Amino acid sequence: MTNSHPADGAWRRSSACEDAGCVEVLVGKGEVLVRHSQDPSGSVLRFSDIEWHAFLVGVRNGEFDVTSA
Repeated sequence: MTNSHPADGAWRRSSACEDAGCVEVLVGKGEVLVRHSQDPSGSVLRFSDIEWHAFLVGVRNGEFDVTSA
C-alpha cells in the first residue's frame, strides 16, 4: 500500500457506484491501482496484472459474493 501513484491515466469506477463506499481503479503498465473514491489522496493498493486477473476471475465466478444471513 502506498500514497504515491502516477499522475497520468484516468481513474475509473463502476457505473453501479453511488456516492459512498466506492473504489476507483487505474490500470497502468504491469499494474493496477485501487483507491477509495472519497479519499483520492489517501492510500493506494497496487496489484500486478496477474493478481488483478485472478481477482477478476474470482469475482466473475461468484467467489466473493456476499450472502444474506
